[in-house]
Amino acid sequence: MTRSARRTRRVLGGRRAPGGHRGRRMLTAAGASAAALLALTACSSSDDSASGSDTSSSASASASGSAKLSGTVTVFAAASLKESFTTLGADFEKAHPGTKVTFSFGGSDSLAASITGGAPADVFASASPKTMKIVTDAGDAEGTPATFVRNELEIATLPGNPDKIASLKDLTDPGLKVVLCDKEVPCGAAAQKALDASGIKLTPVSYEQDVKAALTKVELKEADAAVVYKTDVHAAGDKVEGVNFPESADAINDYPITLLKDAQNADAAQAFIALVQSPEGQKVLSEAGFLKP
Repeated sequence: MTRSARRTRRVLGGRRAPGGHRGRRMLTAAGASAAALLALTACSSSDDSASGSDTSSSASASASGSAKLSGTVTVFAAASLKESFTTLGADFEKAHPGTKVTFSFGGSDSLAASITGGAPADVFASASPKTMKIVTDAGDAEGTPATFVRNELEIATLPGNPDKIASLKDLTDPGLKVVLCDKEVPCGAAAQKALDASGIKLTPVSYEQDVKAALTKVELKEADAAVVYKTDVHAAGDKVEGVNFPESADAINDYPITLLKDAQNADAAQAFIALVQSPEGQKVLSEAGFLKP
């Protein structure tokens, strides 16, 4: 190669060299800018997506939290729950405007028979596992019943206890008119269990269909004494006087509660059951004389 040619190549190469570095620098800068832009866009998209997700979650949580209960809740409950459940029903309606709690109180066996016979109800609260079993065996309970309180027996006498009744054995005095709950009713079954545990034979003047009916006999002075629950003596106030007896410890009843399978207002029914089991509900029940589950 001649010197002239080499010079020409160096000149041309010298011109290309600066231009090539500059081009590469420009491409590199452009690439970096594009990468930064893409990264920024991706971050922005990710943030927007996350924000949208958070907003959606918040909206979902808000909607869930603001779900409003409404309609009627029909509760079948043992007669001994009348006072405390009436209070809880009023509390429930106040906490959930637009709802109404209606009750059917009575002997647990009769209520269970009504439920298995197709009577419309959302909740069943029984005074014994035995009567609850009538409903569960028929497949009418939704889930497993839960014990929410317990109850103990007491002798209800006339105010002032004029016959000086001090024990279960005193009820065998032939001069006394004593009433018991029917043996098929939880309070009657419990009373019979206490009598059997003490070896006492007692023939009442009548067997009543639920605990309130037995207590009413004493309140109206149609009977001198009745074996009922402590909660019923408590609810009667000064209309009767209560007498404790040690055999009652052998006949404490568990009270189970359950949502019913064909409940027409399941959401509100579950909310009512939750209230019964809550600290607030338990306080009302304890003040009525019920024992903790």
